[in-house]
Amino acid sequence: MSYVAAVCGKGQEVNKVKEQLLQSNPVLEAFGNAKTVRNDNSSRFGKYMDIEFDFKGDPLGGVISNYLLEKSRVVKQPRGERNFHIFYQLLSGASDDTLKKLKLDRDFSKYNYLSLDSATVNGLDDAASFRTVRNAMQIVGFMEDEVQSILELVAAVLKLGNIEFKPESRCNGFDESRIKDKNDLKEMCELLGIEQSVLERAFSFRTVEAKMEKVSTSLNVAQAYYARDALAKNLYSRLFSWLVNRINESIKAQTKTHKKVMGVLDIYGFEIFENGDNSFEQFIINYCNEKLQQIFIELTLREEQEEYIREGIEWTNIEYFNNAIICDLIENNKNGILAMLDEECLRPGTVTDETFLDKLNTVCAEHQHFESRQSKNSKFLTDHSLPHNCFRIQHYAGKVLYRVEGFVDKNNDLLYRDLSQAMYKANHSLIKILFPEGNPAKVNLKRPPTAGFQFRASVGTLMKNLLTKNPNYIRCIKPNDKKAAHIFTDSLVCHQARYLGLMENVRVRRAGYAFRQPYEPCLERYKMLCKQTWPHWKGPAREGVEVLLKNLQVRAEDFAYGRSKIFIRNPRTLFFLEEKRRQCLEDLATLIQKIYRGWKCRTHFLLLKKSQVVVAAWYRRFAQQKKYQNIRSSALVLQSFIRGWKARKLLRELKHKKRCEEAVTTISAYWHGTQARWELRRLKEEARNKHAVSVIWAAWLGTKARRELKRLKEEARRKHAVAVIWAYWLGLKVRREYRKFFRANAGKKIYDFTIQRIMQKYFMGLKKTMPSMSPVDKSWPARPYGFLDGMHQELRRIFHLWRCKKYRSQFTEEKKATYEEKLAASELFKDKKALYPSSVGQPFKGDYVEITKNPKYQKLNSLVEDKVLLADVVSKINRANGKGAPRIFLLTKKSFVLADQKTGQVKASVPLLDLSSVSVSTQSDGFFALKLKEGSTSAAKGDFLLSSDRLIEIITKLHRIGAASADRNQINIDISDEFLVQFKQDKVCVKFIQGTPKNGNGVACKRKNNRLLEVSVPSP
Repeated sequence: MSYVAAVCGKGQEVNKVKEQLLQSNPVLEAFGNAKTVRNDNSSRFGKYMDIEFDFKGDPLGGVISNYLLEKSRVVKQPRGERNFHIFYQLLSGASDDTLKKLKLDRDFSKYNYLSLDSATVNGLDDAASFRTVRNAMQIVGFMEDEVQSILELVAAVLKLGNIEFKPESRCNGFDESRIKDKNDLKEMCELLGIEQSVLERAFSFRTVEAKMEKVSTSLNVAQAYYARDALAKNLYSRLFSWLVNRINESIKAQTKTHKKVMGVLDIYGFEIFENGDNSFEQFIINYCNEKLQQIFIELTLREEQEEYIREGIEWTNIEYFNNAIICDLIENNKNGILAMLDEECLRPGTVTDETFLDKLNTVCAEHQHFESRQSKNSKFLTDHSLPHNCFRIQHYAGKVLYRVEGFVDKNNDLLYRDLSQAMYKANHSLIKILFPEGNPAKVNLKRPPTAGFQFRASVGTLMKNLLTKNPNYIRCIKPNDKKAAHIFTDSLVCHQARYLGLMENVRVRRAGYAFRQPYEPCLERYKMLCKQTWPHWKGPAREGVEVLLKNLQVRAEDFAYGRSKIFIRNPRTLFFLEEKRRQCLEDLATLIQKIYRGWKCRTHFLLLKKSQVVVAAWYRRFAQQKKYQNIRSSALVLQSFIRGWKARKLLRELKHKKRCEEAVTTISAYWHGTQARWELRRLKEEARNKHAVSVIWAAWLGTKARRELKRLKEEARRKHAVAVIWAYWLGLKVRREYRKFFRANAGKKIYDFTIQRIMQKYFMGLKKTMPSMSPVDKSWPARPYGFLDGMHQELRRIFHLWRCKKYRSQFTEEKKATYEEKLAASELFKDKKALYPSSVGQPFKGDYVEITKNPKYQKLNSLVEDKVLLADVVSKINRANGKGAPRIFLLTKKSFVLADQKTGQVKASVPLLDLSSVSVSTQSDGFFALKLKEGSTSAAKGDFLLSSDRLIEIITKLHRIGAASADRNQINIDISDEFLVQFKQDKVCVKFIQGTPKNGNGVACKRKNNRLLEVSVPSP
């Protein structure tokens, strides 16, 4: 995969896909690989990945399939091996805070499921590997809460291994089990969100259902340990399968265009333990390798030899071992080992590993590849290398001794229904997904398929997939068993080369033909090497190839003619053809270059010639045009001079004639002027005489008036003096009369009088400058004196309260409710939501679609029982593409309804009792999510993500309805720029960012991946 990433193209999207494909490997290795006696990083599961490419060869995504995780390793590891890497990486690399939250300790010895003899491995840094895994999960697309949930489940498996049981006798004589120390059980229940009593009972009792009857039986200590280990194995195995599915969601191709697919199969190799500890896991692993070897034989050895015979090539058949008989021994539907194992597991009565071995000895005794000490075949009765509780199969890789102990239990892989139902009751986000059979509403009494049946079906699907591909094999040869460098064990390498069928493959390749190709593409590729076939051959393609090879003088023993293909034995012949083709292509390229250069030069010359003709024509035109302009300008100058001379001559004549006419006019004017001045002088003299008389008379009248005015002033001055003297005398008398009253408290009275006058003046001025009756008018007259400050502010407060009371007395009940809603909206969204200021001036109408008047919605109105408090058109956001669909939103006191805008058909009706909370962002968008309570009837299809311009009014009414009702809890309003929305079984994160959307100034919603919707909001 690193090679594919290196040779592919570049680009932001391509690099992201490549990085996700590469980083999925560390995550799967951490959860699916473990240290074994032969490999420090051995894959304990099979992985098949389909990598999808576009037409340019750039990766678009991939799909991963996993096969048979060795989940028995979770509870028990062979000596010298250890558990899966993630347990050691978590304890070594997690921070102290993380371990504290997970209730874990770094000491490996405190956990029963971790082997201590090989807990640390030379060359492996578990702490650094844990940091790599966390980074890889972030790149692949895991959310932070998902990573935390995964680590909680891993910690729960470790805690589960520390639960121990003790026997306890009952009065009826039966033994039952009890948990010794409940501390680990309590911590595990806290991690998973399970009631301790529920899980404790599931470990102590088992309920068996048969039709209408239920029987509850107690578990002894051995059965309790089996139940504990079965739960641990199932929990880890299902977590691993969920991880694979979650990675597939992130790395799968988003486009639906035509794609090319390359499959990569990385699966465990053949396993043989020398000490005879081969069990059920090794049996099915080796069965899978037998099937892969069968495909290798089919596609390499048998298919190639059959092709020679089919094409009529002379061929001596090469013998090889066909392992189909071994595959039939294992997978035959009637007498196969897996079929008999399933039959034994399903048989009523007492079923043990010994009864299974007895059945094998009865059915498979005569098979040449099956050996058992207890079979009817007498030649194995004295074979002391074959224990009584074992059987041996002669695989293509050699004989393998299998210990039958544990075959039946591992094939059953039975998890008690009580444990499944206890897990389903957990509050953990992943547990309900991992244990869907625990749902009481979906109880299935059918027995689950066995592990062998599931694996055989998976292998069958894998084989069908591989047969549709063009396979390429990479055989890994192990040089030694010591896991050391520079050591080469000849016997081990020869044994691997022999049982892998490489010797037969080499013999077939050496005896056969190295290259083959149909006649048509062969002739099309090499036809330029012969004059008869170049450029087109009109006869049959085979005859053309014969003429071509004959012309090239290729030796007859180096090739052969088949019915539809040409076969070339020696690669040197192919290299010779390719070299000749390369030389011919160079000659053809030279010829093409010569012709092209000649055409280019000729075209350039013709262009220059054409350009010269055009330039010459333009120059001649320019020269003639310039000559014509010079002649024309000379003629114009000559014409202008002649016309000027004639005009000046005419002007002189006209001026002389005009001057004579003007002289007569001037003389006449001077005479009339002289006459006029004489008359004017006479008139002025007469007027001057009349004016002198008027001036003298006016002066006399003025003198008389001034004398009278002086007399009147003197008389008035005497009268005023008498009045002043009289006033002073009266004042003196008054002061003498009232002087005795002002001697004792004159200052206080003057002060009180002054204050009274000031207050009177202040109130009269305040009456004239009183502000308006509007409650929002904050103006108030300025205080005239400093000592009135307190009273001035108190009067202002009293006036404002009185003004507000007068304003409120004008409100109707409807208007009061509207203002109460506005006040509630202010408490909810002021300084929290950027959309709130724009909604302050908008009245809350409630019904925006006129549902009671519009005949289109009469049927919809009749379906709603309660009074409609709000009716508006909203957009329902689609999770798949982020686009909105118009819906009619109706809100009543008990429920809200979503209906189609065109037809009025009800799409969803949700009681407000099922509504848990509402989530909005802090931006100026109209998006809001209606979150439903888990487990409610309305939560089957998930939450609702809506968008509306009247978001403030909708959420305010929802909140007021919840606050006013006594039979339901108040609806929570969550204001955050990132929140989760539940769509059916998946949780999607809705994230709000500020930016400039592509469609202008509006809000744009776009899906980034399967778990993220990004909403772009214009910057303020």
